[in-house]
Amino acid sequence: MSAGFTRRSLLASVAALGVGINVPARASSFVDFEMPFESDRHTRTFMQWPVSVDVYGEELLEQVQRSIAEVAQAIATYEEVVVLVSDKHAAKAKSLLGGSVKTWNIPTNDLWCRDSGPTFIRDETGALGVVQIQFNGWGRKQVNNHDKHIARRVAERLELPFIRTKLVGEQGGLEHDGAGLVMAHASSWVNPNRNRGTAAKVGRQILDAVGGEKMIWGPGIKGADITDYHIDALARFVAPGKVLIQLPKEIDPEDPWSKSAFETYEILKGQTTLEGKPLDIVVVNEPTNIRSRNREFVSSYVNYYVCNDAVISSNFGDTKADGQAREILEELYPNRKIISLNTDPIGESGGGIHCATQQQPA
Repeated sequence: MSAGFTRRSLLASVAALGVGINVPARASSFVDFEMPFESDRHTRTFMQWPVSVDVYGEELLEQVQRSIAEVAQAIATYEEVVVLVSDKHAAKAKSLLGGSVKTWNIPTNDLWCRDSGPTFIRDETGALGVVQIQFNGWGRKQVNNHDKHIARRVAERLELPFIRTKLVGEQGGLEHDGAGLVMAHASSWVNPNRNRGTAAKVGRQILDAVGGEKMIWGPGIKGADITDYHIDALARFVAPGKVLIQLPKEIDPEDPWSKSAFETYEILKGQTTLEGKPLDIVVVNEPTNIRSRNREFVSSYVNYYVCNDAVISSNFGDTKADGQAREILEELYPNRKIISLNTDPIGESGGGIHCATQQQPA
């Protein structure tokens, strides 16, 4: 498979991607760039303040806002955190966030900054830009009149180049190992509600957008949840060529989630790095005896967030599984402190800590 932006000039890149490039302040050639690995050092973390009563209802919205504040405060111990919130809702946000967390006046609908927030890329000189992945409410499933503009507005505030593309989707729907590999579920990308065309065509667009060189597709599941099964709820790159995946102890042929998870696992076992080495795969068992009784609850240990010197993760009330997951994260991230939080309101909303955060690389 040919290289993406990492082997093309800016003009060729823009032609491949779509309609053009906005440069709010300084010019940048971006001759050779890629999306930095999440574990690289950060300047700050972005999060979004949820405000939609229509989506959550008043009771859950209050719980979710408090959970977002707790996550933001945990990250703020290790790096700057900026929560995006309109002036209309800023007073309530600041009262829960406390003085350790900053706010910017950028209007939001929902909390999922991994999906609607900025996708940062970095060129060979270290200069940053923001590449557009067009957010359309997970295939036009939810109102996003504010969220669809967040990436551009953050780029403008930071005075960074904003590279427009025709790619529609969410960054939470892909994983990039910082060394050329990208993995995703086809269900949340090769889908008429986001992108038309073949997996090869859409995969080429993804690789070009994030500077990847090899696309690994799992099938995923269309229509089972609002995201059409984002990969970051199942599998994550923890290092170049190394994957952490969450699986049930055995496959349940009657459960489409179980079947899909094992399908992706089998595909990953057959994949290699750019150098031809097999992927190093670590399995964490999914929890079973969890606190929440919500049928839509997302109990994903892999949906954690890596910040400077720490990993912010979730626990779900399954003492044995929670402990095993913590031990695995400690082994995978030996130089970072593992912070485990009760994020049940976010899980009941269909996501996790990774979904709610977005890093700005240093």
